Amino acid sequence: MSPLASLRVRLFADGADLATMLEMYRNPLIRGFTTNPTLMRRAGVKDYEAFAREVVQAIPDRPISFEVFSDEFSDMRRQALRIAAWGEQVFVKIPVTNTAGASSADLIRSLARSGVKLNVTALLTLHQVELVADALAGGPPSYISVFAGRIADTGIDPVPLMAEAVKAITPYPNLQLIWASPREVLNIFQADATGCHVITATADILAKLALVGKNLSEFSLDTVKMFHADAAKAGYRL
Repeated sequence: MSPLASLRVRLFADGADLATMLEMYRNPLIRGFTTNPTLMRRAGVKDYEAFAREVVQAIPDRPISFEVFSDEFSDMRRQALRIAAWGEQVFVKIPVTNTAGASSADLIRSLARSGVKLNVTALLTLHQVELVADALAGGPPSYISVFAGRIADTGIDPVPLMAEAVKAITPYPNLQLIWASPREVLNIFQADATGCHVITATADILAKLALVGKNLSEFSLDTVKMFHADAAKAGYRL
Protein backbone atom coordinates (compact mmCIF):
# COMPACT_ATOMS: atom_id res chain seq x y z
CA MET A 1 0.00 0.00 0.00
CA SER A 2 1.31 3.46 -0.88
CA PRO A 3 2.30 5.60 2.13
CA LEU A 4 -0.09 8.22 0.77
CA ALA A 5 -3.04 5.90 1.31
CA SER A 6 -2.49 5.88 5.08
CA LEU A 7 -2.35 9.65 5.48
CA ARG A 8 -4.92 11.26 7.74
CA VAL A 9 -3.98 14.81 6.76
CA ARG A 10 -5.96 16.12 3.78
CA LEU A 11 -4.25 17.70 0.78
CA PHE A 12 -5.44 21.07 -0.51
CA ALA A 13 -4.03 22.42 -3.77
CA ASP A 14 -2.68 25.98 -3.50
CA GLY A 15 -2.71 28.00 -6.68
CA ALA A 16 -4.62 30.29 -9.02
CA ASP A 17 -4.26 28.81 -12.49
CA LEU A 18 -7.70 27.52 -13.47
CA ALA A 19 -6.44 24.81 -15.82
CA THR A 20 -4.13 23.44 -13.11
CA MET A 21 -6.88 23.65 -10.51
CA LEU A 22 -9.21 21.63 -12.74
CA GLU A 23 -6.46 19.06 -13.27
CA MET A 24 -6.05 18.79 -9.50
CA TYR A 25 -9.81 18.55 -9.09
CA ARG A 26 -9.71 15.27 -11.02
CA ASN A 27 -7.16 13.90 -8.53
CA PRO A 28 -8.96 12.14 -5.65
CA LEU A 29 -6.08 12.98 -3.31
CA ILE A 30 -6.93 16.70 -3.55
CA ARG A 31 -9.66 17.48 -1.05
CA GLY A 32 -9.82 21.26 -1.34
CA PHE A 33 -8.29 24.42 -2.76
CA THR A 34 -6.72 27.63 -1.50
CA THR A 35 -5.49 30.73 -3.23
CA ASN A 36 -4.43 34.27 -2.38
CA PRO A 37 -3.89 37.62 -4.15
CA THR A 38 -0.19 36.93 -4.71
CA LEU A 39 -0.86 33.62 -6.45
CA MET A 40 -3.65 35.20 -8.48
CA ARG A 41 -1.40 38.04 -9.61
CA ARG A 42 1.34 35.59 -10.61
CA ALA A 43 -1.21 33.60 -12.60
CA GLY A 44 -2.24 36.71 -14.51
CA VAL A 45 -5.72 37.02 -13.01
CA LYS A 46 -7.11 40.46 -13.89
CA ASP A 47 -10.70 40.28 -12.61
CA TYR A 48 -10.74 38.90 -9.07
CA GLU A 49 -14.46 38.19 -8.77
CA ALA A 50 -14.89 36.82 -12.29
CA PHE A 51 -12.04 34.38 -11.72
CA ALA A 52 -13.35 33.32 -8.32
CA ARG A 53 -16.88 32.74 -9.60
CA GLU A 54 -15.55 30.65 -12.47
CA VAL A 55 -13.61 28.51 -10.00
CA VAL A 56 -16.61 28.12 -7.69
CA GLN A 57 -18.79 27.01 -10.60
CA ALA A 58 -16.17 24.56 -11.89
CA ILE A 59 -15.39 23.08 -8.45
CA PRO A 60 -18.72 22.98 -6.63
CA ASP A 61 -18.11 20.27 -4.05
CA ARG A 62 -14.78 20.97 -2.34
CA PRO A 63 -13.79 23.79 0.02
CA ILE A 64 -12.18 26.78 -1.68
CA SER A 65 -10.58 29.73 0.11
CA PHE A 66 -10.46 33.25 -1.33
CA GLU A 67 -8.77 36.11 0.51
CA VAL A 68 -9.85 39.67 1.24
CA PHE A 69 -7.34 42.28 0.15
CA SER A 70 -8.42 45.47 1.85
CA ASP A 71 -6.25 46.79 4.70
CA GLU A 72 -9.10 48.47 6.60
CA PHE A 73 -11.09 46.20 8.88
CA SER A 74 -14.47 47.71 7.98
CA ASP A 75 -13.77 47.14 4.30
CA MET A 76 -12.37 43.66 5.01
CA ARG A 77 -15.76 42.86 6.51
CA ARG A 78 -17.57 44.15 3.42
CA GLN A 79 -15.31 42.09 1.14
CA ALA A 80 -15.65 39.03 3.35
CA LEU A 81 -19.45 39.08 3.19
CA ARG A 82 -19.33 39.50 -0.58
CA ILE A 83 -16.87 36.62 -1.02
CA ALA A 84 -18.86 34.35 1.33
CA ALA A 85 -21.94 34.80 -0.87
CA TRP A 86 -20.19 33.21 -3.87
CA GLY A 87 -20.85 29.65 -2.76
CA GLU A 88 -21.53 27.29 0.12
CA GLN A 89 -18.07 25.76 -0.31
CA VAL A 90 -16.31 29.12 -0.02
CA PHE A 91 -14.13 30.00 2.97
CA VAL A 92 -13.03 33.60 3.38
CA LYS A 93 -9.36 34.14 4.11
CA ILE A 94 -8.68 36.88 6.65
CA PRO A 95 -5.07 37.83 7.48
CA VAL A 96 -4.20 37.56 11.16
CA THR A 97 -3.30 41.29 11.18
CA ASN A 98 -3.48 44.21 8.80
CA THR A 99 -0.32 45.75 7.35
CA ALA A 100 0.10 47.95 10.44
CA GLY A 101 0.23 44.84 12.62
CA ALA A 102 -3.16 45.45 14.24
CA SER A 103 -4.90 42.21 15.21
CA SER A 104 -7.85 41.03 13.12
CA ALA A 105 -9.35 39.22 16.13
CA ASP A 106 -12.35 41.51 16.53
CA LEU A 107 -13.22 41.27 12.84
CA ILE A 108 -12.75 37.49 12.92
CA ARG A 109 -15.04 37.19 15.94
CA SER A 110 -17.69 39.38 14.28
CA LEU A 111 -17.63 37.43 11.01
CA ALA A 112 -17.73 34.09 12.82
CA ARG A 113 -20.77 35.20 14.79
CA SER A 114 -22.37 36.20 11.48
CA GLY A 115 -21.92 32.64 10.23
CA VAL A 116 -19.09 33.28 7.78
CA LYS A 117 -16.78 30.31 7.27
CA LEU A 118 -13.23 31.60 7.62
CA ASN A 119 -9.67 30.63 6.86
CA VAL A 120 -7.50 32.85 9.02
CA THR A 121 -4.13 33.11 7.37
CA ALA A 122 -0.49 34.14 7.78
CA LEU A 123 -0.10 32.95 11.37
CA LEU A 124 3.43 32.13 12.53
CA THR A 125 3.23 31.99 16.34
CA LEU A 126 1.42 29.89 18.90
CA HIS A 127 0.09 33.05 20.55
CA GLN A 128 -1.60 33.98 17.27
CA VAL A 129 -3.16 30.52 17.07
CA GLU A 130 -4.57 30.84 20.58
CA LEU A 131 -5.92 34.33 19.91
CA VAL A 132 -7.58 33.35 16.64
CA ALA A 133 -9.01 30.12 18.05
CA ASP A 134 -10.71 32.10 20.81
CA ALA A 135 -12.15 34.52 18.25
CA LEU A 136 -13.51 31.66 16.11
CA ALA A 137 -14.94 29.70 19.05
CA GLY A 138 -18.54 28.64 18.61
CA GLY A 139 -18.69 29.77 15.00
CA PRO A 140 -19.10 27.84 11.76
CA PRO A 141 -16.44 25.42 10.46
CA SER A 142 -13.22 27.37 9.92
CA TYR A 143 -9.52 26.89 9.28
CA ILE A 144 -6.42 28.35 10.92
CA SER A 145 -3.47 28.48 8.52
CA VAL A 146 -0.04 28.45 10.13
CA PHE A 147 2.74 29.15 7.64
CA ALA A 148 5.05 26.36 8.75
CA GLY A 149 7.22 26.76 5.66
CA ARG A 150 7.97 30.37 6.53
CA ILE A 151 8.81 29.35 10.08
CA ALA A 152 11.30 26.84 8.61
CA ASP A 153 12.73 29.57 6.38
CA THR A 154 13.93 31.34 9.54
CA GLY A 155 15.90 28.28 10.64
CA ILE A 156 13.32 27.17 13.21
CA ASP A 157 11.87 23.66 13.12
CA PRO A 158 8.10 24.18 12.75
CA VAL A 159 7.14 20.67 13.90
CA PRO A 160 7.03 21.40 17.67
CA LEU A 161 5.00 24.56 17.12
CA MET A 162 2.55 22.80 14.82
CA ALA A 163 2.09 20.01 17.36
CA GLU A 164 1.32 22.60 20.04
CA ALA A 165 -1.05 24.38 17.67
CA VAL A 166 -2.99 21.15 17.19
CA LYS A 167 -3.35 20.87 20.96
CA ALA A 168 -4.37 24.52 21.25
CA ILE A 169 -7.35 24.13 18.92
CA THR A 170 -8.48 20.72 20.20
CA PRO A 171 -11.11 22.27 22.53
CA TYR A 172 -12.74 23.93 19.49
CA PRO A 173 -14.60 21.31 17.42
CA ASN A 174 -15.38 23.78 14.63
CA LEU A 175 -11.70 24.44 13.89
CA GLN A 176 -9.11 22.69 11.75
CA LEU A 177 -5.41 23.45 11.48
CA ILE A 178 -3.73 23.95 8.11
CA TRP A 179 0.01 23.42 7.62
CA ALA A 180 0.56 26.17 5.06
CA SER A 181 3.48 27.05 2.77
CA PRO A 182 5.20 23.64 2.73
CA ARG A 183 8.60 23.47 1.08
CA GLU A 184 8.90 19.74 0.30
CA VAL A 185 6.98 16.46 0.19
CA LEU A 186 8.41 15.51 3.60
CA ASN A 187 6.27 18.28 5.11
CA ILE A 188 3.13 16.32 4.17
CA PHE A 189 4.24 13.43 6.38
CA GLN A 190 5.34 15.83 9.14
CA ALA A 191 1.94 17.50 9.06
CA ASP A 192 0.28 14.10 9.28
CA ALA A 193 2.43 13.05 12.23
CA THR A 194 1.64 16.22 14.19
CA GLY A 195 -2.10 15.77 13.69
CA CYS A 196 -2.68 18.70 11.34
CA HIS A 197 -6.02 18.37 9.58
CA VAL A 198 -4.94 19.88 6.24
CA ILE A 199 -1.77 20.75 4.35
CA THR A 200 -1.75 23.04 1.34
CA ALA A 201 0.68 22.42 -1.50
CA THR A 202 1.49 24.10 -4.78
CA ALA A 203 1.52 22.18 -8.06
CA ASP A 204 5.29 21.71 -8.03
CA ILE A 205 5.17 19.88 -4.69
CA LEU A 206 2.09 17.88 -5.65
CA ALA A 207 3.88 16.75 -8.81
CA LYS A 208 6.49 15.06 -6.61
CA LEU A 209 3.92 12.80 -4.96
CA ALA A 210 4.71 10.20 -7.61
CA LEU A 211 8.11 9.83 -5.94
CA VAL A 212 6.67 8.76 -2.60
CA GLY A 213 7.87 5.26 -1.80
CA LYS A 214 10.35 5.19 -4.69
CA ASN A 215 13.32 2.86 -4.18
CA LEU A 216 16.29 5.06 -3.28
CA SER A 217 18.82 2.96 -5.18
CA GLU A 218 16.70 3.31 -8.31
CA PHE A 219 16.34 7.03 -7.63
CA SER A 220 20.13 7.32 -7.33
CA LEU A 221 20.58 5.62 -10.69
CA ASP A 222 17.95 7.86 -12.28
CA THR A 223 19.86 10.88 -11.00
CA VAL A 224 23.16 9.63 -12.46
CA LYS A 225 21.44 9.00 -15.80
CA MET A 226 19.97 12.51 -15.74
CA PHE A 227 23.39 14.14 -15.24
CA HIS A 228 24.91 12.01 -18.00
CA ALA A 229 22.11 12.74 -20.45
CA ASP A 230 22.16 16.48 -19.82
CA ALA A 231 25.93 16.65 -20.31
CA ALA A 232 25.53 14.82 -23.62
CA LYS A 233 22.68 17.10 -24.75
CA ALA A 234 24.78 20.15 -23.92
CA GLY A 235 27.70 18.78 -25.99
CA TYR A 236 30.21 19.30 -23.22
CA ARG A 237 33.83 18.31 -24.01
CA LEU A 238 37.00 18.17 -21.90
